[in-house]
Amino acid sequence: MERPAEEIAPAALVFLGLQHVLVMYAGAVAVPLIVGRALGLAPEQVALLVSADLFACGLATLVQSWGMPGIGIRMPVMMGVTFAAVTPMVAMGTNPDLGLTGIYGAVIVAGLFAFLAGPLVGRLLPLFPPVVTGTVILVIGVSLMRVGVNWAAGGIGNPQYGAPVYLGIALFVLAVILLLTRYARGFVASASVLIGIVAGMLAASLFGLVDLTRVGTAPWLDIVRPFAFGWPKFDLVASLTLCLVMVVVMIESTGMFLALAEITDDPVDEERLGRGLRADGLGTLLGGVFNTFPYSSFSQNIGLVGVTGVRSRYVAVVGGFIMLGLGLIPKLAALVEAVPQCVLGGAGLVMFGMVAATGARILGAVDFARNRNNLFIVAVSVGFGLIPLVAPNFFKQMPHALHPLLESGILLAALAAVALNLFFNGLGDAASARSEATRIAHVAEA
Repeated sequence: MERPAEEIAPAALVFLGLQHVLVMYAGAVAVPLIVGRALGLAPEQVALLVSADLFACGLATLVQSWGMPGIGIRMPVMMGVTFAAVTPMVAMGTNPDLGLTGIYGAVIVAGLFAFLAGPLVGRLLPLFPPVVTGTVILVIGVSLMRVGVNWAAGGIGNPQYGAPVYLGIALFVLAVILLLTRYARGFVASASVLIGIVAGMLAASLFGLVDLTRVGTAPWLDIVRPFAFGWPKFDLVASLTLCLVMVVVMIESTGMFLALAEITDDPVDEERLGRGLRADGLGTLLGGVFNTFPYSSFSQNIGLVGVTGVRSRYVAVVGGFIMLGLGLIPKLAALVEAVPQCVLGGAGLVMFGMVAATGARILGAVDFARNRNNLFIVAVSVGFGLIPLVAPNFFKQMPHALHPLLESGILLAALAAVALNLFFNGLGDAASARSEATRIAHVAEA
């Protein structure tokens, strides 16, 4: 069972909470940077997205780890924006009929859906065996790699796109991360991506690529206002699209909770699992209200629990308060926005590549030798998932309202994998599905 908070010295609680924040920080701010820049928002607006994301991260973490009546897993879980929603949200945001407020409307609906449907998600586990989950995670990583590659070259629209200085800095960041991963231990290795970004920022400043003007003019303290970009727009197809994303997110969260239960020796029954998934939904709803995106538990933090051996949920509670505080410091958000895209590119190649590698690892445990049908499931589903990536105009003649769905390779891959698995393998039993979800989560946090 968890150690009571009073058994951990307050100073140690703060340090351990900060450790969790630093491990997840680079991944937490990546999504607002991706979406904000893909939508062509002004730097001040991108910085606002970062502040809102950090603030909502803190709220969602407190809901999940501290808990509310009937809501929250009450375990050391840190919450962050899920990468699974990136490509459908970019498709929505670049649709002139929807824009950023259309994204927020869909996020709010998806949060309400997840809050209500969370306790029932356990029954959907048989639809997501490793052959399905591994394929979806692989496509998520491959889809995001396009962002990392373009960042490394200086960013789309940059007249100096592909300049040697951009490529050199991205390579330097990548090298720092790999060296820390290879030779460092413990927390330093876990925070290698964040450390690599800091090192890249310093290197980029030597070439005059860092503009801190907006950092100097940004206030030290400000609140995050609900609906800062305007009242949300509610679109049926966009909302259904993010509801499908939330099903995938909740399946992933289920595995994370079960894996964490084993690490902490703190059993999770169906009722407690339902509370945790409701917190995913409420966190996502709060994200839509406070100008950010869908939330899920971060696997790297679950891995950190195993590394440190500290099982108290109050470590995550402290981390949540730290995230809340960081969200109230606009100067920090402006500093994050000022990081050159080439620096983010070196880190993105690692972050997004690791997502794809996790999918590949999960698929490595799938029986392809005795069940050749699994080969067809993966082959066709990956093919569907790559359509928007390699042929952006493939669905150009389809109804405009369907574009948020059809332009998301992640959703296309998920729908294809679920349908093909049912066609070839049928529906598995719930007990086996629960066991497989736990095993998949252990692969992800490793």
